[in-house]
Amino acid sequence: MAEESNIDQKTEEATAKRIQDAEGKGNFAHSRELTSAFVLLFAILAFAIAGSFSTRHLMATWHNLFTQAHVIQPDLEEMRLLLAWVMDNSFTILSPILLAIMFGGVVANLIQTGGVRFSMHPLQPRFHKLNPLAGFKRMFSRSALMELFKSLFKVTLISLIAYFTIQGRFDEIPPMMGKSVGQILIFMGEVALEIMIKVLVAMIFLAFLDYMFQRFTYLKNLRMTKQEIKDERKDTEGNPQIKQRVRSVQMEMMRRRMMSAVPEADVVITNPTHISVAIQYDHGNSDAPIVVAKGKGVIAEKIREIAKKHDIPVVEDKPLARLLFKMVEIGQMIPAHLYKAVAEILAYVYRLKGKTLV
Repeated sequence: MAEESNIDQKTEEATAKRIQDAEGKGNFAHSRELTSAFVLLFAILAFAIAGSFSTRHLMATWHNLFTQAHVIQPDLEEMRLLLAWVMDNSFTILSPILLAIMFGGVVANLIQTGGVRFSMHPLQPRFHKLNPLAGFKRMFSRSALMELFKSLFKVTLISLIAYFTIQGRFDEIPPMMGKSVGQILIFMGEVALEIMIKVLVAMIFLAFLDYMFQRFTYLKNLRMTKQEIKDERKDTEGNPQIKQRVRSVQMEMMRRRMMSAVPEADVVITNPTHISVAIQYDHGNSDAPIVVAKGKGVIAEKIREIAKKHDIPVVEDKPLARLLFKMVEIGQMIPAHLYKAVAEILAYVYRLKGKTLV
């Protein structure tokens, strides 16, 4: 009951991180029917392309085997050579179709996993799966029963397709008695190819439905509770209290560095009480004056106190102070359209100190 209650609480869709973690462990929405459809498709293509070659090679192998049967010596070495020859020819006959089937299975899995994925997680031992009771439950689980139903349905469907296809060409079978072995094989190949194509059409439809169902089940199993989403957000973004503390420490460090730069300023432009902006101009190393400190409220008052302590002129210019505070960050040069206003203040300050602007 507790497990069912927990499942009922998982009402939220899986996050991208949850899906990514599941895929990292080798857990994907996988449809066996889609793989079967691809395998059948590539088998049909191989059969259509290499079928005649395999048929001719098969007939040549039979011909050689039957015509040379009377000269084969029943000793061990002769039997070994005969077995090697039969296996070599069998590989030549079947290899095009087998390779196509293997390639189809690989392509189907690559499509479902979104490319090549490597994970060692599925290879890790899970001793809880050795529990006979757990295995018995899996045998009669909902997914196992669904797979059994699908298998029975596929066998029935393929049997019906084969039956009606052969029935439709039943009148062509009796005349085959007077045909050669090659013609009989060609007829059998045509009937087999027709059955495979019809089965493929049905399998594509079933594969589409099954993949949609598997995708729905996969995402449903990955659903999360509201608490799990909160915990994931904390792990991803960090604890809000800790982040706030880190930001506070960073702001304090930045404020201290800024205040340490105020004694090097040439002038402090004020609002006069709410805003303070400290400006430094080193015409040998900078093309324009630089804002070395700025602040509002208590910080503005602190900047003015440091400026007075180090005999740095404090000039009141409300519009300019507001523009500099809003437009220029600490460490940046003032914009070109404010050059004239700042230059006039610096010229005034330099005249007081008996210095020149350039």
